[in-house]
Amino acid sequence: MKTTGLFCALLVLTVLTMPTVFGQSKAASRPMAKTGEELWVCAYDVKADKRPQYEKFVHTIFWPGAAKLPAKEQQVFRQTRVMHPTKANSDGSYTYAFIMDPVIKGADYDIESLIKKMYGPAKGGEYYKLFEGALKSGNNYHEYVMTQSKD
Repeated sequence: MKTTGLFCALLVLTVLTMPTVFGQSKAASRPMAKTGEELWVCAYDVKADKRPQYEKFVHTIFWPGAAKLPAKEQQVFRQTRVMHPTKANSDGSYTYAFIMDPVIKGADYDIESLIKKMYGPAKGGEYYKLFEGALKSGNNYHEYVMTQSKD
């Protein structure tokens, strides 16, 4: 009996410390929509040759720029996930997505508006052109408004 108890205690301790042992860290905790709350999925189709430009805009300009916004507007970024495609679409473009989970009622989610708040109208306008220039022509935006299920 003592051996079984000791084994179980060691097993639990090992499982709890394994992420630290292998250099992994716990992902940052994010709020998620509760049952019935709204979330959005916004997807953009990006030209194949403009993927580096798009990713630079999102990860080195737009997301870090959120630090320049008031705390209330920064919350939009904390409740939004950025998704990258794993393969090309049939037309050769790549679809990237933002998941706003949960949606903050009345918050500003408009990329052009936010980038101009971050960097001012002139510099923000230049940065917004980087974003727009990476998008495929025509129908390049898809928005899905959803609610969280009970499961």
